[in-house]
Amino acid sequence: MKNIIEFQDVSKSFGNLKVLDDLSLQVGNGERLALIGPSGSGKTTILRILMTLETIDSGFVTVNGDYLWHERVGANVQPAGEKHLHEMRQHIGMVFQQFNLFPHLTAIENVQQPQILIKKRQKTEARRRAEDLFGMVGLEDKMDHYPYQLSGGQQQRVAIARALAMDPKIMLFDEVTSALDPELVDEVLSVLRKLAESTDMTMLTVTHEMNFAREFADRVLFFDRGQIVESGLPEEIFAHPSEERTRSFLKKFIVSID
Repeated sequence: MKNIIEFQDVSKSFGNLKVLDDLSLQVGNGERLALIGPSGSGKTTILRILMTLETIDSGFVTVNGDYLWHERVGANVQPAGEKHLHEMRQHIGMVFQQFNLFPHLTAIENVQQPQILIKKRQKTEARRRAEDLFGMVGLEDKMDHYPYQLSGGQQQRVAIARALAMDPKIMLFDEVTSALDPELVDEVLSVLRKLAESTDMTMLTVTHEMNFAREFADRVLFFDRGQIVESGLPEEIFAHPSEERTRSFLKKFIVSID
């Protein structure tokens, strides 16, 4: 499997706090990756680096064979300019903990407008794509509602549709159920399950929903203090973790560990 994402000796600090410590990571094209671990272990920072929302202090990141935070100029590799970052950003979509919908736009306008502004699609084409995605996320009857008229789970599904409308090769999900009431969590997770079953898109999800990670992921990575402590198939990580730090973390989630 060809790698679509590679981190090579990447470090990132916020002040005196090192959140990524010489991280090396490869993600295969089409792979579904679940990132688990305690808060502050660096999981979300990985997604934000890929979305070019956070810079890196050292190392290299490549996406689809191209440097992300660097670019080649002749024989040299130098820090990336805004044009390069903008081009690389087109391959990646991200859904955040908070929904970040535009309150003055209807649900379908929230999905339609970015296509017109960024992808330069005609309004009719953008609406047709949005309507298809509302069918996929199960919100055909909510397209003309404003965000305040939608539940948190419905708003998050609109946010997923908006990200998918940009046709990314890679989708990043950052704790997409953490801001939801418990009874709304599964309606969002069911959309992610459908995506995993029906597309070959590369997907990285940061989650504390361990049962979901177990069924969704091709591979699970357990992070602690900016490093990968353990990586493996879901059945290996959740049933037979080899590292004591992983075991103690998972026991907090009532995961059955032999």
